[in-house]
Amino acid sequence: MNLHREILRLAVPSILANITVPLVGMVDMAVAGHLSGGSSAALIGGITIGSMLFDLLYWNFTFLRVGTGGLTAQAYGRACAQGGPGAHGDAFPDGRWALESSGAHRELVGILWRALRIAFLSGLALIALQWVVVQLAFLMVDCTPEVQALATRYFYIRIWAAPATLSLFAFKGWFIGLQDSVRPMTADLLVNGLNILLSVVLAFGLAGLPAMGFSGVALGTALAQWTGFTYCLVAARRRYGFSVREKGTSSAREFFTLNRDLFLRSVGMIAVYIGFTVISAKYGDLLLAVSAILMKFLMFFSYFTDGFAYAGEALAGRFVGEGSEDGLHSTVRQTFTWGWVMAAFFMLLYGLGGTPIFQLMTDDQAVVEAGQEFLPWLLLMPFIGCPAFVWDGIYAGATASRDLRNSTLLCAVGFFAVWFLGRTLGIDATPVAAIHLLMAAYFIHLAIRAVYLTVRYKKAIFSGISSR
Repeated sequence: MNLHREILRLAVPSILANITVPLVGMVDMAVAGHLSGGSSAALIGGITIGSMLFDLLYWNFTFLRVGTGGLTAQAYGRACAQGGPGAHGDAFPDGRWALESSGAHRELVGILWRALRIAFLSGLALIALQWVVVQLAFLMVDCTPEVQALATRYFYIRIWAAPATLSLFAFKGWFIGLQDSVRPMTADLLVNGLNILLSVVLAFGLAGLPAMGFSGVALGTALAQWTGFTYCLVAARRRYGFSVREKGTSSAREFFTLNRDLFLRSVGMIAVYIGFTVISAKYGDLLLAVSAILMKFLMFFSYFTDGFAYAGEALAGRFVGEGSEDGLHSTVRQTFTWGWVMAAFFMLLYGLGGTPIFQLMTDDQAVVEAGQEFLPWLLLMPFIGCPAFVWDGIYAGATASRDLRNSTLLCAVGFFAVWFLGRTLGIDATPVAAIHLLMAAYFIHLAIRAVYLTVRYKKAIFSGISSR
């Protein structure tokens, strides 16, 4: 197997799909920033807070993607070790399973079935509890009444796609675990492309449709999510023979133990992200808009690097399933090689970006001018973020969920410790200084995560092979 080629085969489609994710957020912000009927900063703030509410909900369910992907990749590896299709690096070229007689098909169907059942039931529960969620959220979020009203309107429309959105997490993990990055790429391109198109069309009333304004952005997102769910269901059935009538077999204990740890990991991640947004909202709509745009561009790098993290996840899980220490060592080394190439590219991109970065997002000159103060922070993101994101994929593939959980909870503590220590020392004396302190806390949390996972790597990852 040419591992570099395998990494690129898995990573490139994921990158192509991932870059559309921040583009959706950027387009949503850009649409809001150019709508009439309110200040640009307030409209961008409404999108930011509304999206944050969904992040608060959905990031708690990322275990559906991470856990499903790791378990599926290891089941795939065990099938390869038994001499089935894929044993020589060809990722099931005939599409539909040729392993039904060996039981691999039933195990893999069982993994997806459990994940989809949790996803759909959880989505329905979120719809039923939507009013409670909004009321609780705004007990924590301090923003202007105008931003709160816009965010609430956004939430009540988009929540109706919750079952589809959570199911897409499960489908994506399953496909990646099967070493198939084409299906999730197609699904993401479909969902995000349609999201962008519908948000623009419905917001501005193009193609003969009435202009819905701000509400059109939320409705476009909801319709796109259900379209993506339908595509994944059809693709899983046609290519891999998945049927909702066939429950299959999988270890319930392993599934729920893994997902418990990954759920707590999600709690740590969302605590940092929500903390970042809630704190920045305290300093007015202008700095909230600036912080939101900075975060979008910080995350833009992570979506590129996640392509290689997904490749590392798929291959690490496969080699753990096969019991191949050499394959796992090579996966770690070569995945990091590509990750650092991405980091160098983005340091150059952010270094040359400057003012045009903010001008892409809004025509509000006040937001653009305020953003210039914080551009140097973008240069740190690739260097500090690369090891944190790549290790996430490797650990997920090896289903080393305990260390993923511990690293994230520890770095969340680090984020809030830096923020409150800075406030105690009076570093947040002005709103601008406060946002600088907030950015420092964010990067400290990434550094803690990277160091912890690097130190724990050999014991956490290779124990999955030595124990088999």
